[in-house]
Amino acid sequence: MTPDSPAAGSPSLPQAPTVVSRCPGCGAVLAAVPGLEARHEGASPSCTRLFDVTVRGLRDEAPSDLRAAGLVQLATAAYDAQHGGDADTVQRLRTLVGEGARRPLLERPPAQWRTTVADIAADLDVVDLPVLLRSWAQAVSADWAGDTD
Repeated sequence: MTPDSPAAGSPSLPQAPTVVSRCPGCGAVLAAVPGLEARHEGASPSCTRLFDVTVRGLRDEAPSDLRAAGLVQLATAAYDAQHGGDADTVQRLRTLVGEGARRPLLERPPAQWRTTVADIAADLDVVDLPVLLRSWAQAVSADWAGDTD
């Protein structure tokens, strides 16, 4: 034990509080990471980083795996629709989900999303990523339609 370390059983030193921020696009509340730059219009730097980390494995596989490439497209469309999405972005998502133009489209993004990339990342230890991404994409499409169920 060094002179600076607390004795066994003694209370630990207080830690600095975690600074959090709310993503302006999807509303996810995430730890703010100093030094990250905003790379996606309408998203917080922490949210963009979480998305990148969540789909990294699929992106690595995408050049040689069509299924992984399709999932990356789907995830990107869902993310884009929540972060500054417009009618064209949402239509691209709906095409990938297989819905076409069957649902109405709100004039502006919904005030609250039922699922965000933070939910996907939190559930990765219990549900397969492809299942989570498909569910997320369907929820985003439903949110843009104003579905409340």
